Amino acid sequence: MRLATDLDAYLEHLRSERQVSTHTLDGYRRDLGKLVGLCEKAGIESWKNLDVRSLRSFIARLHAQGLSSRSLARLLSATRGLYQYLHREGVCRHDPANGLRPPKGERRLPRTLDADRAQQLLDGAQDDDFIARRDQALLELFYSSGLRLSELVGLNLDGLDLHDGLVRVLGKGNKTRELPVGSKARAALEQWLPLRALSNPADGALFVSQQGRRLSPRAVQLRVRQAGVRELGQHLHPHMLRHSFASHLLESSQDLRAVQELLGHADIATTQIYTHLDFQHLATVYDQAHPRAKRSKGDAS
Repeated sequence: MRLATDLDAYLEHLRSERQVSTHTLDGYRRDLGKLVGLCEKAGIESWKNLDVRSLRSFIARLHAQGLSSRSLARLLSATRGLYQYLHREGVCRHDPANGLRPPKGERRLPRTLDADRAQQLLDGAQDDDFIARRDQALLELFYSSGLRLSELVGLNLDGLDLHDGLVRVLGKGNKTRELPVGSKARAALEQWLPLRALSNPADGALFVSQQGRRLSPRAVQLRVRQAGVRELGQHLHPHMLRHSFASHLLESSQDLRAVQELLGHADIATTQIYTHLDFQHLATVYDQAHPRAKRSKGDAS
């Protein structure tokens, strides 16, 4: 069938001329294979005959079958790439995916630690050695200042002002911002810095390995994950500490604009996700504390 023939030619073009990775190529083959199957069931035998209405119907059907919004977006992107190729080859002059958007998926709220769990993580038993002091300092700084992983890894010693309790970080879009450093994080950093100096750091990195090399993002993720398992018995990643920082700060201050500035969000709409987290917390407190919040199992419906 012409559909499969043209698809094979496109995949070969991606492999030999575009030199995409095997992983990417497999993704295109899988996604566009779904589209070929839907076309065949609908009696569409050529890419020329696939129109916007049919493609929209296919997307709706896949969504109803449980395919996520992200997967559908990837399928539409693959379809646009295919039709760009077919247009260059003179096979088609239209693109049925042009202007189509996948159904909006449910926005997943970021996972956070509640204040008690955050305290449990940070107040756990500490050894007095290089790795333990370093890890304690980076955990405290993550939670104290709401840093992104890239910001913490890229942080240099000259960006830290312990006297005034400030840290200067380079965020997204190469934008610099200064953030407060809490007393607990300052104390942890003061205990870490003398040990850092003993490693003869290769550059100005604040957080280094025992060989003096700047910690990689992967190394920090691993240390945070191990701390989560050790202290909390759960999976933990750096962004969860950033989310916890934002959620707890908003819960206490109710100042969305200030939290936006601290997080370095360009758009306040990004920060507003934490208002949903705050409401979830309030709803939980209400449900647990209000005498008439829950009906007993024996109440008549």
